[in-house]
Amino acid sequence: MKLAVLAAIFGSAAAFAPAQTGKASTALKAFESELGAQPPLGFFDPLGLLDDADQERFDRLRYVEIKHGRIAQLAFLGNIITRAGVHLPGNIDYAGNSFDSFPNGWAAISGPDAISGAGLGQMVAFVGFLELFVMKDVTGEGEFVGDFRNGALDFGWDKFDAETKLSKRAIELNNGRAAMMGILGLMVHEQLGGSIPIVGEM
Repeated sequence: MKLAVLAAIFGSAAAFAPAQTGKASTALKAFESELGAQPPLGFFDPLGLLDDADQERFDRLRYVEIKHGRIAQLAFLGNIITRAGVHLPGNIDYAGNSFDSFPNGWAAISGPDAISGAGLGQMVAFVGFLELFVMKDVTGEGEFVGDFRNGALDFGWDKFDAETKLSKRAIELNNGRAAMMGILGLMVHEQLGGSIPIVGEM
């Protein structure tokens, strides 16, 4: 355990080390002006996922980043709301178990008081259905990677000018990145136990 903590400390310290000033590849320079390369980090690819990558590879990674960011935003918000005591009304099953009778966080799907395996299977099947048939560019009308409006949902998007659209996309990207770190932090704190501000007892 002490070795793992020590490795984590040294690993996080390496993030603050000065960047090497070697030659950047042409492929990396091609992505330095893409959406998401913004202050304070600028273009950030510490694992070298874009080394010698083409536009198709970049678009695939951006698609995955946006999708995971959206999921993480929902997960973080759902975690905070249920821990605040807000649950859906009614029962989750025909046995009469109410939504608020199940624990919050990870314990809701794993543990002695978790929802049943059949309930978990239904959730996984629903998410799979959304992944395969709904949450993608079905019609081919997407303006950018991650545009899943499919000609149906607009919410005034087409009324924005190009600069506002770019700004809103950057905000979504940053919020998704923050939410990925946030939900990871909540999951780690839940396993550690204790209490944290706003969220409360873990």
